[in-house]
Amino acid sequence: MDFLKKAFRWFGPSFGVSLPEIKQLGVEGIVTACGQIPIGEVWPEENILAVKKEIERHGMEWSVVESVNVHSTIKYGQQERDKYIENYIQTLKHLAANGIFTVCYNFMALFDWTRTNLQFRLPTGAISLLYDPVALAAFDLHILKREKAHTLYSDEEEDDATKYFQNLDADGQQKLAQAILIGMPGTKDALSLEDFKSNLQALEDLDKPTLQENLAYFLNAVIPEAEDLGVKMAIHPDDPPFSVFGIPRVVSTHEDVQNILHSCPSHSNGLTFCSGSFGASKNNNLIKIIQDFGDKIHFVHLRNVEREGAGRFYESSHLQGSVPMAEVMRELVQEQQRRLVNGDQEVAIPMRPDHGHVVLDDQHRVAEFYPGYSLIGRAMGMAELKGLEVGVRHGLGLS
Repeated sequence: MDFLKKAFRWFGPSFGVSLPEIKQLGVEGIVTACGQIPIGEVWPEENILAVKKEIERHGMEWSVVESVNVHSTIKYGQQERDKYIENYIQTLKHLAANGIFTVCYNFMALFDWTRTNLQFRLPTGAISLLYDPVALAAFDLHILKREKAHTLYSDEEEDDATKYFQNLDADGQQKLAQAILIGMPGTKDALSLEDFKSNLQALEDLDKPTLQENLAYFLNAVIPEAEDLGVKMAIHPDDPPFSVFGIPRVVSTHEDVQNILHSCPSHSNGLTFCSGSFGASKNNNLIKIIQDFGDKIHFVHLRNVEREGAGRFYESSHLQGSVPMAEVMRELVQEQQRRLVNGDQEVAIPMRPDHGHVVLDDQHRVAEFYPGYSLIGRAMGMAELKGLEVGVRHGLGLS
């Protein structure tokens, strides 16, 4: 019986975690990208091959690309989108030519994820990531000072946001802004307040049906090409899975996933199952998502969150929190069993521990890491998830 393929995200030589360190964890695969190439440009084969060879030199494989980012003209249906779709397809061709066949991507408008505190101190002393809608409203109303912001929040929410803001000193205001403006994985650089405000204002009239149409347009152009190449596209859910700054979300619910898969039926049109992103909403039934769409899950992110009501959550340890991780693992193992019975070759689904607390010696070099991607916290998550998988398999009589 094939276990989940254990993978680890790596951001390249400038990242604070090296391939030799990752190798010590017993990892089989690396999840990475050619991050130095601007979004929308074709990834040259020589760049892809250089990354692949570096990974293989350390005895691992490049298992998943995360991410080939989708250019904003595609997301927003702008004039040059066909050009950037062609570039995207060409990148897929270059990846396939080098034996890389699983691609994670997202369709989040504005930026890739949102948190309001990157240094949230837990009672254990560990450092985690926090999303607080009150803090976000405080940023929107009192730091960004958008006119439209007042239409998004109730009087009570505005009062709570104002009180929150008034309790922040200058340093607190700066840290709040930085946490929100850094929403691109693999970077420590925040957008400027002016650029962020300009980008956000350009999207104020974007609605969900339009964003869904733009995603369907992208899929119907790219997926047939991916299918011919043997490439599996795995869309990542929105993070968090609800509207932020009034911008619509299109990969947040069971209904959203069903809509995406039905918009372009193909085995190549699949899902990255992220337990933390889906799990941040109490309305998502993670087990049903796996049961209903399991055959389209090409990649798995496992992390946990502790929901604290009204949209607030922090990233908890991998086995403790609002996500029923043991049940999730059991359902993933059972999905593998279904694949075995059906003769599916894709049984060893790539899985990586997503995010991790900053603990122990990593706290002395926290500035070296990208938010969520410390070494020891993710290593702990990997160890916990490996043990959980063994236990689940034993309980199901599979080991």
